Amino acid sequence: MTTIPIQNNPMEMSIRVKLTNQFSPVHLDIFNESYMHNVPKGSETHFKVLVVSSKFENTPLLQRHRLVNEVLCDELKNGVHALSIVAKTPSQWEESSKVTEKSPACKGGFGK
Repeated sequence: MTTIPIQNNPMEMSIRVKLTNQFSPVHLDIFNESYMHNVPKGSETHFKVLVVSSKFENTPLLQRHRLVNEVLCDELKNGVHALSIVAKTPSQWEESSKVTEKSPACKGGFGK
């Protein structure tokens, strides 16, 4: 009998599927950074994504971010509070350190 694993991170899976389908990335990392914020344990509200795709060739950085935001518009309207985007071309990725920098600590909002 085959058991299907219970998916306890549906938002992350939705993000992964959509980014994969839209950008056919050569590299994709999705970091759930919700634990760094004042949210209940197990939340899926704050994410950082690293998307490396040839579809970003000849596309300015701001437009790359807009493309990712468009693909994830439903997630951003339905639970994702913050999305940090790193969008690179394959050549940029190859020339990089291939390390995604850690996000800064949450200041708790309201300029604290």
